Amino acid sequence: MYASIRDDLADQLSGLRESGLYKVEPVINSPQSAWVETETHGELLNLCANNYLGLASHPEIVAAARAALERWGFGTASVRFICGIQAVHRELEERLSEFLGTDDTILFSSCFDANGGVFEALLGAEDAIVSDELNHASIIDGIRLSKARRLRFANGDMDDLEARLNECDSARYRLVVTDGVFSMDGYVANLRRICELAERHEALVMVDDSHAVGFVGPTGRGTHELHDVIGRIDIITGTLGKAMGRASGGYVAGRREIVELLRQRARPYLFSNSVAPAIAGATLRALELISESNDARDRLWANTAAFRARMLQAGFDILPGAHPIVPVMIGEEVASARFAEALTANGVYAASFSYPVVPRGAARIRAQMSAAHSADDLDIAVDGFRRARDAVQADGQDDDGGGRNA
Repeated sequence: MYASIRDDLADQLSGLRESGLYKVEPVINSPQSAWVETETHGELLNLCANNYLGLASHPEIVAAARAALERWGFGTASVRFICGIQAVHRELEERLSEFLGTDDTILFSSCFDANGGVFEALLGAEDAIVSDELNHASIIDGIRLSKARRLRFANGDMDDLEARLNECDSARYRLVVTDGVFSMDGYVANLRRICELAERHEALVMVDDSHAVGFVGPTGRGTHELHDVIGRIDIITGTLGKAMGRASGGYVAGRREIVELLRQRARPYLFSNSVAPAIAGATLRALELISESNDARDRLWANTAAFRARMLQAGFDILPGAHPIVPVMIGEEVASARFAEALTANGVYAASFSYPVVPRGAARIRAQMSAAHSADDLDIAVDGFRRARDAVQADGQDDDGGGRNA
């Protein structure tokens, strides 16, 4: 049987390579930091990581993980309703609730699982979910698991959101769900207006704030703090794997009864071990560092503003905004893949994103800023983009039968 499907799979893989959509996973022989040591290209300036605050290899985070490993062991060995909850996990849930300004928090093994567990547990066929069209894949998959009616509104379009809410006004319960920051574009959701519309239509609001918690808002609490709607969001999901140390793990924070029901019904929670104790202990220290000082956030925002300005000056097409996600638009998939290869050849590590992650014809290089980057790193980054552009343009001339010497 496998022989018949093998040829089809090989054809699909070949097609992905030819179209520039095949994804390569470089092997890294160093911790995540501003620079990484790769197996195939040596040391590269790292513009790929979600290491916004530079905590991925912070010595105090590593020390906290080591201490938790010694105190609590390597793992939980089973799910929590069978083996119980370790105190370090409950401490982290309580600390996240305090930080985010919610009633309670429940940990999941990833934010993908957190989003996968919410909708099916809370909503049924009598209900409706209104989702931004650019929401993360985990939200889309989570919604598919629910029997609730599904409606989409155009990205950031509040008139369209209101129209969709009017369309499902007869539903028993309505839930509006959005990314706080859209990971492919760096756009920030208009949570204040979303809350106003949801309250007018008696709908719940859910936000995946994975690309915001830790550094967005005056004290880093996220987009709900940025828009001054703390207390008006019913469900916040997020990850421990970006600004808070770049490990793994996710959570749902929100209204007390919602979190309590998720402990009883959310399938990814009920049938998965909790995050490793070392991750919980390290994240507790990360939250302390985030709360103690604004220095890392200030460096991150300064680096972001400087890089965006200089890339525009260099003539690159970047999407507008202020977020550390800086999409450099290329357009065609193969051209974007070649650009990423040229970047690597010039000492800069930044990935190409293409269909189905983004729409066809909207391929891009997603550069991401970190507090760990220095002023010299930004010089190297912009120069690397310039050199990559020159190399790709030269290759294009050669492909057309011309070239520099034609």
